[in-house]
Amino acid sequence: MATDPTHQAEAAIRLWSGIEPPNAAARRGLEDLPALIAEFAALRGTLVFEDEPSSFEAALREEQEPGT
Repeated sequence: MATDPTHQAEAAIRLWSGIEPPNAAARRGLEDLPALIAEFAALRGTLVFEDEPSSFEAALREEQEPGT
């Protein structure tokens, strides 16, 4: 994978929306993309689904309609 996916992101924006790459504010947002990808890559293999089911179950129960 490329270390700087900015050009790929801009190409995807162009492809999906039919507009030219984003404005300056959006480009600044894209600057965060490589660091975000690196953070997720560092977590690869360390998390499994079973790590969080209890909080998911709690959220489901919290949103459950009364009487069900």
